[in-house]
Amino acid sequence: MWHFEKQVCLFFREKLEGVYMKKTSEDYLDTLTKISKAITADLYLEDILKLIVSLTAGVMGAKICALWLLDEKKQELKIRATQAMSPDYLRERIIKVGEGIVGLVARDKQAIAILKVLEDPRYKEKELAKKENFVSMLSVPMVVKDRVIGVINCYTTQEYEFMSKDIDLLSAVANQAAVAIQNTELLVQTKIIQEELETRKKVEKAKGLLMKAHSIEEDEAYRMMRKASMDRRVTMKEIAEAVILTYELKKK
Repeated sequence: MWHFEKQVCLFFREKLEGVYMKKTSEDYLDTLTKISKAITADLYLEDILKLIVSLTAGVMGAKICALWLLDEKKQELKIRATQAMSPDYLRERIIKVGEGIVGLVARDKQAIAILKVLEDPRYKEKELAKKENFVSMLSVPMVVKDRVIGVINCYTTQEYEFMSKDIDLLSAVANQAAVAIQNTELLVQTKIIQEELETRKKVEKAKGLLMKAHSIEEDEAYRMMRKASMDRRVTMKEIAEAVILTYELKKK
């Protein structure tokens, strides 16, 4: 996190002229602090991503900042978060890996900066660009441990030549967002694994109780529970909990 903050602070210090200096250094540092806190805060992922794109749009001087997430199985990208309000931009769109600017960035793991999107043959959504008055664009990959999980785009409404410092800044934010997403995925996976282990333990305990009470084999006890689960349309975990509770009450 310190490397990320140092990198952005250097960016602010060196850009003493131009569009970015419409705000004060305090504004930039405040934005950076909010992004850093959002990434490390105990917030819902949706809230973190929305805050990141909103703050990034402000710090980049962009009309729109959008975060696209990659579905690795389908090799497709969809918008997950944006501060845009335009119905045309918010309509659901799918971009294949390797198609358009977003798809190319995801495939090649390389940032792409475009001075004039309407004149670039790689840019596919020219009608949308005309409606939204998009002129220049910067697109960077979201990478964690060499794994691309998405792309972040920024659009300006005036011609602007993005420099290496711009790319470094947006890449730093993108990679921090990627870490936040990966951490959330790991937490979800861990929770699922824990729930599966808990269910397995309860099913095993319930089977043992049924085997002892009815003098039946393990397979028969499992079939009894499975049938009850299907007949009542409840999970095996719920059936196991009911069996365990029943026999615990009998002891009292």
